[in-house]
Amino acid sequence: MDGMTSAPQAVPWDGAVNAWRVAGDVYRMGRHEWVTAAGWQQMYDDGVRTVIDLRASRERRQRDTDPQVPDDVKARIDVVHCPTEDPDHSQFTTLFGPYLKEPGQYGEYLALFADKIALVFTAIAASPGKVVVHCSAGRDRSGVIALMLQRLAGVDDREIVRGYELAARGINERHRTHGAPHAHDPYLPDADLEALLERRRTALEAFLVGLDVQGYLRANGVTDSQLEVLKAKLTDA
Repeated sequence: MDGMTSAPQAVPWDGAVNAWRVAGDVYRMGRHEWVTAAGWQQMYDDGVRTVIDLRASRERRQRDTDPQVPDDVKARIDVVHCPTEDPDHSQFTTLFGPYLKEPGQYGEYLALFADKIALVFTAIAASPGKVVVHCSAGRDRSGVIALMLQRLAGVDDREIVRGYELAARGINERHRTHGAPHAHDPYLPDADLEALLERRRTALEAFLVGLDVQGYLRANGVTDSQLEVLKAKLTDA
């Protein structure tokens, strides 16, 4: 698909990991618990009024290493829990292993959790102000939502692939400086990362060929009026 070129833009909110502008008034990032009090203030000052948390319930917890943020600082931005998946689904481990981490799995992911993913888009449409969607690493779950939003915005597929690569590099750099949280997704030196990205780029390009975002969302309950609101949010003022 040939469309508009819209290079991903890094967002310098203090503490935020893999924070990027997707298009228009929508952003993506890793877990919101990494954001400092100063970062929450920066988000608010930039017009963010809703953060949509895509993680499963058991992932949503404060870690000892996370910054302490006063409740009144967070209170001005609504945090909406809208998980993209059910990790206890009987097919989850068979299809995705411990978690979604391969673009080659995206098609099966959208098929298995269509109802949940559609709800993310209705939540974005219903959100006032600017919106941030986030998962844990800021790569795959938020990446799936981001690429679907980019398709709605008419972004060129080359930029969609580039956005995935930037997010993959971003979390890999986080693992280099802070340590990987588990053995499933270790820090990779440059040569290994480039080889991995080459394989994943090919898989993502193949996935994008057959992706009809509007058809998918309509088939799963997103109305035409909601789609129009989404497109408006994705348009540069």
